[in-house]
Amino acid sequence: MRVTVFGATGGIGSHVVRQALDLGYAVTAVVRDPARLDVRHPTLEVAAVPALDDADAVGPVLRGSDAVLSGVGPRGRHDGPVASTATRTILSAMHAEGVRRLVAVSAAPVGPTPDGDSFLNRRIVLPAISALLRDLYADLRAMEHAMANSPAEWTVVRPPKLVNRPLTGRYRTAIGSNVARGYTISRADVAHAMLATVGDPATIRQAIGIAY
Repeated sequence: MRVTVFGATGGIGSHVVRQALDLGYAVTAVVRDPARLDVRHPTLEVAAVPALDDADAVGPVLRGSDAVLSGVGPRGRHDGPVASTATRTILSAMHAEGVRRLVAVSAAPVGPTPDGDSFLNRRIVLPAISALLRDLYADLRAMEHAMANSPAEWTVVRPPKLVNRPLTGRYRTAIGSNVARGYTISRADVAHAMLATVGDPATIRQAIGIAY
């Protein structure tokens, strides 16, 4: 399988690149600065794309890909509409190149509160985070809206608080919902879940909650 990874130097995207290579995939890692990607592998191609706002520039890096995985998102709450802008460009380029499968990272507060969630999540954690990061989540909602209104075979993965811990491969997921009483997940396990969804038809055109 050949996959193209956007946001390949980010906290989740870098794990996607490494894990995809470990699975034996051919990987095209799309980066702004190739010097920031410290991975070398015979089946890894690094493509420098300075800005994800031009579908004609993005198209060539998608050519021949079976799936696209995106970890693109703002690094801070004042970064502006990063995810939605980049994803619209990616979707346009995918359509032009005939690539259909897209898996992207969103966030748990974008989705509905699941049945059985804790009082802490319902009344304190999620409302506080949603208010603090209002613009960031508006960007992710716009991204999800663009995906939902595209012809792509898309999946969004919605993690709660991200932490830097080793890959476990042991976590809970919920198709079409957030995970009840889910508070954290490692970036490595989010990458693992993203790669697992690529070949799972049950996740197409679905949002997937993930948490420990």
